[in-house]
This record gives sequence, C-alpha cells and structure tokens, in this order.
Amino acid sequence: MGRNPVVGRQGPVYHAATVPSEEDASQLAVRQIRSEIGHPETMRRTLRALGLRHHQQVVSVKNTASIRGMLYKVRHLIEVTPGSGEDQHG
Repeated sequence: MGRNPVVGRQGPVYHAATVPSEEDASQLAVRQIRSEIGHPETMRRTLRALGLRHHQQVVSVKNTASIRGMLYKVRHLIEVTPGSGEDQHG
C-alpha cells in the first residue's frame, strides 16, 4: 500500500481563507466550502451570523473590522473573494 497523498496537506495553512483589507474591497463574496458538522457551536453561530446556511452558498458582506473578525474565526470553512456591489444571497 502506498502513502496517503493527503498526509501533510491538512490544517489551517492549506485551508485558511485570506481576507482582503478594507482598502482592497468594500464588499466581500464569502462561500462556505466546508461543512459546519463536527465543529463547535460558536463556529456554527458565526456562519449563521454571516448569512451562510448551506454548503457552497455564497453571500456578499461588507468589509468591516467586525466581519473580518468573524471571517477569521471560521477561515478554514470558507473561501473569500473581493465581491461586487450587489447582494448575492442564495
């Protein structure tokens, strides 16, 4: 049997989202890429507060200090890109 190719590519270094600064983008598009199952209740509540209810859902949020703190808490469950001005719930 060969070595598991996933070994060595786990943890927040490989899965953590990077959040653009306020100067780079006023809106952020946030996609939930990993499930909340198996994570603490505080992380589940943070995802809900961001507006993320389902896997692969994309929401648009303002780039403020409080939102960036929330994104940092769940950075291993999400993907963040600079967003456009319109709202993308769903």
